[in-house]
Amino acid sequence: MGRDGRSVLTALALGVLVAMSGGQATAEEPTQRVRDPADAFLGYPTQVQLAQADAMQDDVDDDVNDPLEPVNRLIFGFNQAVEVMLLRPLATAYTAFLPLPVREAIGNALHNLRTPVILANDILQGEPDRAWTTTQRFLVNSTLGVGGLSDPASEMGLPKHSEDFGQTLAVWGVGEIVYLVLPILGPSNPRDAVGQLLVDSYFDPLALYLNNTDREEVVYALAAARGVHAYSNVMDELAQLKKTSVDYYAAIRSLYRQNRRSEIANGEVELDLPQIPDITERPGYGPWVSNDHHLACEPVVTVAELPF
Repeated sequence: MGRDGRSVLTALALGVLVAMSGGQATAEEPTQRVRDPADAFLGYPTQVQLAQADAMQDDVDDDVNDPLEPVNRLIFGFNQAVEVMLLRPLATAYTAFLPLPVREAIGNALHNLRTPVILANDILQGEPDRAWTTTQRFLVNSTLGVGGLSDPASEMGLPKHSEDFGQTLAVWGVGEIVYLVLPILGPSNPRDAVGQLLVDSYFDPLALYLNNTDREEVVYALAAARGVHAYSNVMDELAQLKKTSVDYYAAIRSLYRQNRRSEIANGEVELDLPQIPDITERPGYGPWVSNDHHLACEPVVTVAELPF
């Protein structure tokens, strides 16, 4: 699709979103952002959240909002097949052949490349403090961090966070409308799909340059790298969740929606999740290890980009 065609499609999609949501936020997702720069959940859930997602599906306060469930379950099954046949083997090879410091550097670099998208959404959400933090992080990590391969900014008190236009639309009062499962990309909703898949690309100068110079294959390669990197951090926890869940589909749905609420509120929505030792005490997996050392190989994609 040409650039003009994408622009028209994006404008139409935004108009439909506003019309369908009626400009009203859902009760489950706060529209007022807390200006404290506390770090939000960064794109995918922690091990404790993953292990407890099946318990959260029984929460009576969690509005399912899934009128397309039969279709969503079919797509979910397809995504599971893709995960087993393609993504898990790739992620297994990724973790087996690349040592942890190399994976940390890859995660840092991928996150640094997303800085323009994060900064644009910080500004659109009226978050000047977080926008300034994002700017400082980019300057520090692109120089002292050798092009973003390391994260000295975090050690300097500039915490990492992630934003996307789906969150921006939520802050503006657009509700999620319905729950969707997208082929390959996984859990989402119309608001987040439009924001992340259509609008955010216009905030990414690297992607714009690559698309305008007929190098789309590099864009796809970066997206694939983000997906494999993020999935590699949670694949064992997802396997455990699948093994222990009565309904894995419902568990992922609840997990996605609760995690998304926390992202929209900049991490200010508390999730009451009890710990499960057999998951959280396994060192070296996911974004946190057992000695509470925060790894640099943090997620650079959202949960919607993981093929659950």
